[in-house]
Amino acid sequence: MTTTLEEPPVRPHADSTPTVHGDRLRRFAAAMRLSFTWFGVRKTLTPQQKEQAAESFGAEGNYLSAGKKLIDTKHPAFKAVTSMRSRIVSYWRGVSLPFPEPGVRLIRQDDVSVVDHRLSEMKADLLDTVIELDREFADLKLAARQRLGQLFNDADYPSSLRGLFDVAWDFPSIEPPAYLQQLSPQLYDQECERITLRFNEAVQLAEQAFTDELGKLVSHLSERITGAEDGKPKVFRDTAITNLTEFFERFKHLNIRSNEQLDQLVNQAQGIVRGVQPQALRTSEGLRQRVSKQLAGVQSALEGLLVDRPRRRIIRGGGTEGET
Repeated sequence: MTTTLEEPPVRPHADSTPTVHGDRLRRFAAAMRLSFTWFGVRKTLTPQQKEQAAESFGAEGNYLSAGKKLIDTKHPAFKAVTSMRSRIVSYWRGVSLPFPEPGVRLIRQDDVSVVDHRLSEMKADLLDTVIELDREFADLKLAARQRLGQLFNDADYPSSLRGLFDVAWDFPSIEPPAYLQQLSPQLYDQECERITLRFNEAVQLAEQAFTDELGKLVSHLSERITGAEDGKPKVFRDTAITNLTEFFERFKHLNIRSNEQLDQLVNQAQGIVRGVQPQALRTSEGLRQRVSKQLAGVQSALEGLLVDRPRRRIIRGGGTEGET
């Protein structure tokens, strides 16, 4: 059962509105980090090899950057592995919100078990594709030997690819350590304030991500149902509608109700396409015109949100330097 984020008690703050939403997010979110082990398929040429390559162009080796590809990355078995990685990343991003720390995103605490289970299943699928790739590894090395010629070096290759592609995840603590309160109360308070600002920033990043995504989905659907090609309505896939429907569900699940205008626009867009079937849009000129006209209003309002949002300078370490 899906629950909504409830309002936590709010402590006084100079800028109370972002703190309300930041505290709500902080109370119900868990930090999660995803990492991959990935065999590098490219290798830099040795200095001697770069010198030989540079000679053919009359260049100096130390001014040349050159590398070689160890295996054919277009091979179906390798593409299956990279596709699985993309699916894992897409799933993780779809169930989480951005956070201004490198490699960290936020998921709902009550989603932890579900996300962990689903990632475990996807990890198993990834390892299965690696097994299939490993079965093709000898042929891939043989093809590389033929294509690389004198650049081929057997020492560049492991005996097996198993264990060289993997995914892992953990739940790092982003709260100030309790022991710091005893060691240095002042430093502890500073860390508390830093985390408060981080969550306020996370709220803004979430609003920005949702606004950008909705804008792209609405724009794509509008473009596909407007006008014609060769005198016929433009062709569009069912995903132009289903992607919007999936967005509405994800927004409802992850929304922290921090932007009333965005909430209204999402509800408005959802009402426009509710019950609309892709085939009906293809066959009914009147329906296309009505939906297009209504979506134009949503697009205009979304563009206003994008223009009005505060601009932040991102600095190293994933933080922000301040609003400009």
